Amino acid sequence: MDGLKQRSHVIVMAATNRLDSIDPALRRFGRFDREVDIGIPDAVGRLEILRIHTKNMKLAEDVDLVQIGNETHGYVGADLKSLCSEAAIQQIREKMDVIDLEEDTIDAEVVDSLAVTQDNFRFALNQLTSPFLRDIVDEIPTTTWKDIGGLEDVKSQLQALVQYPVEHPGKYLKFGIIPSHGVLLYGPPGCACQTAPCILFFDELDAIVKSRGDSGTTAECVINHLVREMKRIRGKKNVFLIGATNRPDIIDSSLLRPDRFSKLIYVPLPDDKSRVSILKSALRKSPVDKDVDLQLLANVTKGFSGADLTEICQGACEIAIRESIEQDIVREREPQCHRPTARHADERDPVPEIRRDHFEEVMKSARRSCSDNDIRKYELFVQTLQQSRGFGS
Repeated sequence: MDGLKQRSHVIVMAATNRLDSIDPALRRFGRFDREVDIGIPDAVGRLEILRIHTKNMKLAEDVDLVQIGNETHGYVGADLKSLCSEAAIQQIREKMDVIDLEEDTIDAEVVDSLAVTQDNFRFALNQLTSPFLRDIVDEIPTTTWKDIGGLEDVKSQLQALVQYPVEHPGKYLKFGIIPSHGVLLYGPPGCACQTAPCILFFDELDAIVKSRGDSGTTAECVINHLVREMKRIRGKKNVFLIGATNRPDIIDSSLLRPDRFSKLIYVPLPDDKSRVSILKSALRKSPVDKDVDLQLLANVTKGFSGADLTEICQGACEIAIRESIEQDIVREREPQCHRPTARHADERDPVPEIRRDHFEEVMKSARRSCSDNDIRKYELFVQTLQQSRGFGS
């Protein structure tokens, strides 16, 4: 390559999917000095690829390529080609009972009846997974904002930082700003919540990015690498980093700069209203007696975290289950003639709901996971952070 003359009309092009494995000597000026990143297609790109691969296919009227394009996040061109092929094969499978495999030809009526349907694509989607997502995505989460009790202010900030840039990108373009790409959640333990759009979540962030003076060489290498990666993804669309820690005071200060974890959100212990919301959320799938006063329970659990309240609800459920099982054992030991019929057994369920005494029993051993001294430390960190950034005194 060094021997090529500038006007020899020879251009060397190469392709790879392992860029970091290329010898740096080949990536110098005068050699492969132009690098073009062919990334994963977005929804519009996927729709165009689907139209290309289905232009010679007979599609049923119910096929919605726009919807399929939206549901194939992370799929590249080869994946979409395989998807179309699998959907066509599935349509043929469905017509195998009317196709005579012994004949050399297929009746024109049968051929005319072949049309790939939306259900065929749906079947293919369930069978195929993009290699880019195979090792990262195990399931599609079903948790919504409504499943998180309380902390309305924190949820509102997260929606504005993470959800709005994805759902309303035009607004940010209109006002000429780049959405924040990093947020750090900090607070007491028990109070914190996978190609683009993508959210990278680092739980217990303090375990890998302690202040450089308090960490060894290996930890400093991790911090330096994380800083480089955060700079690199800042230009990417809809790639967002979220960190969580209960030790914000030992996070290396270089990560708290505006172009990195630019937003620091304090996730406090839930207040009275939030505790009621958390209790309702934890018990939304449980049968609870109408005599159970969740407001009273919230009043006597001041200083409890969301995890503590969830533990109380689980404890009450376990006591109710244990009592129900014990009653069933007693019933099984009764003589056959004294046992109620199946119909009456349902009507005489000894523990149909979680009662007030179940909660009273579990509250005897309930405990707070965060002391008043711990809370004062977090509040002091908030004040120190505000002073260091010039807000308040």
